[in-house]
Amino acid sequence: MPRIQLAYPKILGSKNYPSSRCIAFDKYDGTNLHWVWEVELGWYGFGTRRDRFDLDERGIAEFNAAHPGLEEASNLFQKLFATPLDKLFRENPAYNSPEITVFTEFFGANSFAGMHKPEESKQLILFDVETNRGMIPPEQFVQDFSNLVIARVVYRGKLTGQFVEDVRAGKYGLAEGVVCKGGSNPADLWMVKIKTNAYMKKLQQAFQDDWENYWE
Repeated sequence: MPRIQLAYPKILGSKNYPSSRCIAFDKYDGTNLHWVWEVELGWYGFGTRRDRFDLDERGIAEFNAAHPGLEEASNLFQKLFATPLDKLFRENPAYNSPEITVFTEFFGANSFAGMHKPEESKQLILFDVETNRGMIPPEQFVQDFSNLVIARVVYRGKLTGQFVEDVRAGKYGLAEGVVCKGGSNPADLWMVKIKTNAYMKKLQQAFQDDWENYWE
């Protein structure tokens, strides 16, 4: 398996939240997958947070063998994202970058802690885009990619203790929680995750003493 450094950064837990404006996105309970694009090659690589494969017939077969349960992912990406993202990256000057990585979440209705039920249909949701300058800020992300299947916007406003409590209490109908993102450019971008109390109970039942490994 071709190992890489973490393709997606670790997100801080809610203890570290700043008191500033943010957009809170639905945090889906699935598998984080990345897809790599380059001007001349187009889409050439993909993988999980910890590995990468060539995005061709052989690489897809190797990925599927290494990750049982994720076999639908490459077809979903080609169907939903490959062509419109390629067009946007080539036509929008903001994406004049030698390489671009997009991040998606792969999940089904009853996926849990990275485990998927084979019989369920799956979804692929776009939630971040990274150029050579860094992650695209949240307002720009929503503006540029809202015509595609992106993570649902749960909340816009100041990140407060009340909002954290509301998420924990299940006010927004979330399966796992939210990822709050703030900052107006890649240099000052920040991200914080907040999970619900109901999700914590699911983790405690499933993993008992190890549940905190799957928490914030």
